[in-house]
Amino acid sequence: MPRNLLIPGLVILIAILAVASLAIGPAPISPLTAIRALFVDLGSASIVVREIRLPRTLLALMIGWIFGLTGAALQGLLRNPLADTAVFGAPQAAALGAVIVLYFGFAGALSWLLPVAAIVGALASIALVVAVAGRSATIVVLVLAGLAIGSLAGAGTSLAISLSPNPFAVTEIVFWLLGSFEDRSIVHVWLAAPFLLVAMLLLLAAMPGLRALSLGEDTARSLGINTDRLRFLIVGGAAIGTGASVAVAGSIGFVGLVAPHLIRPFVGYDPARTMVPSGLAGAALLLAADCAVRLIPSSGEIKIGVLTALLGVPFFLWVIARRKAELSETAA
Repeated sequence: MPRNLLIPGLVILIAILAVASLAIGPAPISPLTAIRALFVDLGSASIVVREIRLPRTLLALMIGWIFGLTGAALQGLLRNPLADTAVFGAPQAAALGAVIVLYFGFAGALSWLLPVAAIVGALASIALVVAVAGRSATIVVLVLAGLAIGSLAGAGTSLAISLSPNPFAVTEIVFWLLGSFEDRSIVHVWLAAPFLLVAMLLLLAAMPGLRALSLGEDTARSLGINTDRLRFLIVGGAAIGTGASVAVAGSIGFVGLVAPHLIRPFVGYDPARTMVPSGLAGAALLLAADCAVRLIPSSGEIKIGVLTALLGVPFFLWVIARRKAELSETAA
């Protein structure tokens, strides 16, 4: 696909997947009827589309977009194709922050405190990684520190589940941690939207500096790039986006890892040119996955976090196998 057609092509794909997301479900609705039901009162069809399917479509679109942006930005910042929020243990720490709020009854699942707690957890994990690994650490040290902190956060979440006196709360937390857009309402959309908007603005503000950073930190500084500010923008955007996403949809992984790799064959390895198409690719991936979980035959809807992990882990291993020589040089 020519580069000038990439973004329009992705936008068209997202529009098609969004309509499919509105149409697919236990009670199938034709695509044209689903579109009309958004604007015209068609009785039960309008209720299903507006109140049940539209919120999950919007969440998949917004969260996929922010995951794609975050993955491309982190890979550009660390100059490593395996970088993702999981490098910092951010998703696990965000989940722990939200679980603590739910466990102690500080707020309900629709409270503004939930995404704030998840964001604080994600920021804390990143701060710990930086403190433990140091600012000039190699990717291997960052991965090891992130793995340790992510494991610690996961253990904290498991402890909260084990000690919970309410079995219904345990079930809710476990299913929520698996990642899903099921039973989400427009309230969840409004809950996440302000945080995701801030995350997007921070990440897009870092885009011009990533091109210079790809030449090395010394070169970037010589070109007038404030690398500390660049790190703050990307790390802050990643933490806020991850925390808000986890707060409303649970843990959904690997979208931020996969999306930039799908885009690079069309735009090359310039991080600045990769970010926006990666965000669009992330939105398309998550919309497609959300459609898929509703089409796979099962007694209950498969959690989208499970599906993205089943698809993302083999992709992760394939990237490692294909680029192990380059990764060995980076680690050295």
